Amino acid sequence: MSISPTKKQNDATIKGQARFFELLHAGLNSSALRCALKLNIADIINNHNGPMTLSQIAQEIGSPSLNIGGLSRLMRFLVYKQVFDETHQPGHEETLFALNECSKLLVKDAKNTLAPIAMSFIDPLMAAPFYNLNQAIEEGVTAAFKTYGVKIWEFYASNPQANKGFNEAMACRTRFEIDTIVSSYDFGSLKGSLVDVGGGIGVTINKIVSRYPHLKGVNFDMPHVVSSAPAYEGVTHVGGDMFTAIPHADSFLLKSILHDWSDEKCVQILRNCKKSLRESNGKIIIVDNILNPKGDDVFDPIRLNMDMIMLTLFDGGKERTEPEWKTILEQGGFPYYKVIKIPTILSIIEAYTE
Repeated sequence: MSISPTKKQNDATIKGQARFFELLHAGLNSSALRCALKLNIADIINNHNGPMTLSQIAQEIGSPSLNIGGLSRLMRFLVYKQVFDETHQPGHEETLFALNECSKLLVKDAKNTLAPIAMSFIDPLMAAPFYNLNQAIEEGVTAAFKTYGVKIWEFYASNPQANKGFNEAMACRTRFEIDTIVSSYDFGSLKGSLVDVGGGIGVTINKIVSRYPHLKGVNFDMPHVVSSAPAYEGVTHVGGDMFTAIPHADSFLLKSILHDWSDEKCVQILRNCKKSLRESNGKIIIVDNILNPKGDDVFDPIRLNMDMIMLTLFDGGKERTEPEWKTILEQGGFPYYKVIKIPTILSIIEAYTE
């Protein structure tokens, strides 16, 4: 029996309504994550070394006026969202809650924790610009500027606590990704010096130099960033402005840097890299997102989310498709390149002058 046009239209209407409310309520996912982090739920279960009942979790939270019903509803929501698992053991009436591959990332002292990223991104002060996105599009300035009255980097420079949270989040992300990056690219084939342009507090360059000690590592970033960087053997921290001059080197690394900037600014950075290459046949290694709006990779939706973050926070920043990367590389003096796909949200672009 065929389905009537009216039935099809009704089904489409219902799906449209469901999709609308799913999008409208999406912010609750972040709120629930923040709540779980503030209550240390993942850490509590991790320290218990096994699944826990709701009452056990509540006892460890230790709040004298804890809303046990509210905690139950929070855990039900997070289980449905696949942040935690629930299990049932014979002879136990109470549901047991366990960590899974998602909630393990919330354990604060875990090697691959993403908790600092979550706390920085979900912080009310840092989330505020996302409520000004419409003004940013209407007026041609970033939502961050509409919120803070200054550009995002100026905001970080003048707000030590926000700057600390951002640097910790970036360092956390690097620690999460760095093993995949280092194992996917032959940094051992490089010679001489390697400058990590916009290297933050030096986590990436330290990891590379630790594995390949023949390299002379330079961590280059803004003075207020490198001032808080720890000392690493084989790594020199240099403060400066990549739009003015970049330290001379045999190779350059730009990890998650160019997506923060407009095409014009990226070309300026690339040209400064080219000027500072010691050899005419030198190379740059770019580690960044490659956008594929119609792709079916598991990370493609996340890359689109990242593009909206760039639109909100950074003046001209954006995620780029491969043709867009090709354009700025050519204009920046690196007409030859190859893309190396790696099992993470990022890709590696190796670019050459000749």
